[in-house]
Amino acid sequence: QEQLVESGGGLVQPGGSLSLSCAASGITVSIDGMAWYRQAPGKQREFVARISRGGFTKYANSVKGRFTISRVNGKNTVYLQMNSLKPEDTAVYYCNASLDNGRGLWGQGTLVTVSS
Repeated sequence: QEQLVESGGGLVQPGGSLSLSCAASGITVSIDGMAWYRQAPGKQREFVARISRGGFTKYANSVKGRFTISRVNGKNTVYLQMNSLKPEDTAVYYCNASLDNGRGLWGQGTLVTVSS
């Protein structure tokens, strides 16, 4: 069964750091891009960061300079290092994978809460 499993969410104080990971399993084709999205309460899901198979990265302006996306291709795993967290970063964070066969996969999400 193809799936993406996120981990690493939790509660952190403003200014703190948190690291998310997402592991893909059961996938029989190559993965092209991997990305993180987030959805805050009452808002639409929004793009956070993306990394291509070759390592090219793209970030939303709201997280640029604070978040870093990375991946280990051999392990089909993507990470999101989040620093200098703000209350407005509070959201459910979702992992996304774009497969070479044109399909996309979503993880179940992990909650990040930034609060004092």
